[in-house]
Amino acid sequence: MPTPKPTAGSTLAPMSFSKLGGGTLTVGDPRENWTLFIVYRGKHCGRCKKYLNTLNDMRGAWADAGFDIAVVSADPLEKATTDQAEFGWAFDIGYDLSEAQMTQLGVYMSDPLSSGETDRRFAEPGVFVIRPDGSLVIVAISNGPSARPDLAELLDGMIFTKVNDRPARGTA
Repeated sequence: MPTPKPTAGSTLAPMSFSKLGGGTLTVGDPRENWTLFIVYRGKHCGRCKKYLNTLNDMRGAWADAGFDIAVVSADPLEKATTDQAEFGWAFDIGYDLSEAQMTQLGVYMSDPLSSGETDRRFAEPGVFVIRPDGSLVIVAISNGPSARPDLAELLDGMIFTKVNDRPARGTA
């Protein structure tokens, strides 16, 4: 049975995750800034690392445009910590994304192909842009690692959307 997908313009119920460095990472709650929220596959995914490295290089541009960045995977603390230490990612990273949370986000889920990949079910990529009021502007989910929004194009489009107070699209 397919997982229901969130709709653009709807409000994302606040979701919280354990955060590297301690505390909690929450998305969908009311806040001052917009949020770029990325669900990644985990430590086993080379494409995720490349994507997150690009995001890390662009984090200043996203911040200048008024965006908070939140990233999460189903990885346990140890794997998420290892990746953050190796790559020096300087944005908020959550871990232990649950299957219930994956379902709430509407992301596709996969079982590992081998024990060398990972030891648990994981989320396929999802990119969400959330307004300060918790409403979804962008819902971009993929069933595999090769299809994700280009971060530079997304930033350019989101700056246009903010400046021109454009509504969420795809709601008809």
